[in-house]
Amino acid sequence: MCAHRPPVAFSIAGTDPSGGAGIHADLKTFTARGAVGTAVITALLAQNTHGVSRIYPVDEDFVAEQLRSVLDDMPVDATKSGMLGSSTLVKLVAQHRQDFPLGFYTVDPVMVAKSGHRLLALDAVQTLRSELLPVTDLMTPNLPEAALLLGDDVPQARTLRQARQQARELVARGAGAVLLKGGHGASQEVVDVLATSDGRTDEFTHPRVSTANTHGTGCTLSAAIVANVATRKCAAGRQHTDPEMLHGAVADALDYLSRALVSAANWRVSLDPTGACGPVDHTVDVASAQS
Repeated sequence: MCAHRPPVAFSIAGTDPSGGAGIHADLKTFTARGAVGTAVITALLAQNTHGVSRIYPVDEDFVAEQLRSVLDDMPVDATKSGMLGSSTLVKLVAQHRQDFPLGFYTVDPVMVAKSGHRLLALDAVQTLRSELLPVTDLMTPNLPEAALLLGDDVPQARTLRQARQQARELVARGAGAVLLKGGHGASQEVVDVLATSDGRTDEFTHPRVSTANTHGTGCTLSAAIVANVATRKCAAGRQHTDPEMLHGAVADALDYLSRALVSAANWRVSLDPTGACGPVDHTVDVASAQS
């Protein structure tokens, strides 16, 4: 499938000038995981380790032109979308999913920044539920996002049993698979639940890393999964991803994120560290290989 070329990973998301999240994190992660990174920008953000101060949406027509410029020219093995912002852009990406070869498609349903700044318009939530959820191969919500995707009055999962149920319900509503992230839980261990359309449910457990540097963890994880899928598809010479390939890609991505969190746990990248939420170490494996 990928003879004479490297695997190609594609991100559709907003920017982060501080480098911890969004397109910036995705491209760094793609490179670190061995894939050529390509990207479409949906919004320009003024953002740093203390939060988002302003969002400048990119016009729908220009987002569409960016999408076509990549998809008309390059063979994309796997794609992720992050911050889409509006119902219009959710519909646009859903249509491109139908009309263009995006490869294995992962949706990171970016809704609210850690600072509390809303990144997805209220009217776009229903559009994401009805139009994007059914065409995704993998969705990677955190606990609050999963509850919101299931309904405006659905409470956040508080137990592992509830997390399993919510992940399975999202699969029942159309997603090919759901990785329900447990980082918002309160336990000393983080348990992430992977539910797939073949009825399988798996849990991945990692120690909770004591650090304030968790900015962009969701972006980094979904990008790592996408890059892992792309490289595995190329290595196997296959166009499609089976449950075992996905399970391995998810497990490797979670391990990578855990190492990146540990490596950056004591970083102080802000001039005002009080309340700052710094990035993870996207180059943790690169640095290890060079030492």
